[in-house]
Amino acid sequence: MHQADATWRIRFETPADHAAIRTVNREAFGGEAEAILVDALRDEGDALFGLVAEAAGDIVGHILFSRLPIAMGNGDEVVAAALAPLAVLPAWQRRGIGSALAREGLARCKELGVPAVVVLGDPGYYTRFGFRPELARGLASPWSGPHLMALEITPGGLAGGHGAAHYADAFRMEE
Repeated sequence: MHQADATWRIRFETPADHAAIRTVNREAFGGEAEAILVDALRDEGDALFGLVAEAAGDIVGHILFSRLPIAMGNGDEVVAAALAPLAVLPAWQRRGIGSALAREGLARCKELGVPAVVVLGDPGYYTRFGFRPELARGLASPWSGPHLMALEITPGGLAGGHGAAHYADAFRMEE
């Protein structure tokens, strides 16, 4: 897959990584919520895929993409992806691992034909990957607001941009 640095690499997650992924999320976010979210998305069949950053055999970062159906105002349904969470162990932050995970994940979304990706996060961070708050303004979601951003992987991927984002049940724990 992606070799971003001589000390770490990015690859798809495997079931053998799940315990380490829980640890990465706990340490990166200082609590259990994101670790529980990742497990629930996998258990409920809503996860599209996850990537890990691995250094010397240890998992130091993780990103997950899950299905996000959006009922558009014109009656169409767009099956986008939700990016959540993105986590890097504190000792490994500020080395480009999170950015590499995001870029690699978006490239995989494009390969899978995912038309758009939605994220709730810091605009100062996610806009560098092309996410834009204005693309998500027309999406009804429990998290609507300036931190909800979207990226069209394919032009017109949000079919006009007005609709209701139906997050997986696992996200309801986050409300």
